[in-house]
Amino acid sequence: MNQVSNTLTVNESTYRALKEKILFGEMLPGRPVTLRGLAESLGVSPTPVRETVRRLTAERALNLQDNRRVSIPEMTAKRFQEIRHARLILEPELATLAMINIDKKTIKRLIDIDIKTDLALYKNDFSGYMRGNYDFHFTIYRRANNDVLLSLVESLWLQFAPYMRQVYNHLGTTALDDQHRMATKALENRDSIAFKNAIMEDLQQGMTFIGASNTLL
Repeated sequence: MNQVSNTLTVNESTYRALKEKILFGEMLPGRPVTLRGLAESLGVSPTPVRETVRRLTAERALNLQDNRRVSIPEMTAKRFQEIRHARLILEPELATLAMINIDKKTIKRLIDIDIKTDLALYKNDFSGYMRGNYDFHFTIYRRANNDVLLSLVESLWLQFAPYMRQVYNHLGTTALDDQHRMATKALENRDSIAFKNAIMEDLQQGMTFIGASNTLL
């Protein structure tokens, strides 16, 4: 029983660690790595890495190549539009469902996250910005208590985040306006329409900026 439990723990921790590498832009499109190289970077044996790669390939976050190399899929114009369309449908809805469960303590946490994210944005700290942006959105989304929608949205972020980081490496992030403060103000005022609109505008702005980068295939 303990051996089974330990195996599950190693597999799950490996999955989470590699997922974070993808979400926060530590792996970029067009840069294949070996399974052994991934195992070494994560400090585990190849066995849990193979299982993790299988899961993330099924989630369309990775491509497994014939030569035992793994890569982030390149972003095409068609795929970008499909992800954009799905995000604009799902994320404002998930945020709206979450609003009733967001208390003052959570609003304070969101404001603190936003301040740190703004600082990272000012410094062109891409990793810090992406972590803060993820924390802000998913602190909200998890309050919806809807695991089905949450898993769909996280899958979209896994597919999109490496390309976001690639664009930021080229163009920076200072051209982005902060829409998070509008969202927290709406939460403070318990204004569900303004909150949903702020989330929608945040998504629209970010996707438009990235889509105009002329880096799509």
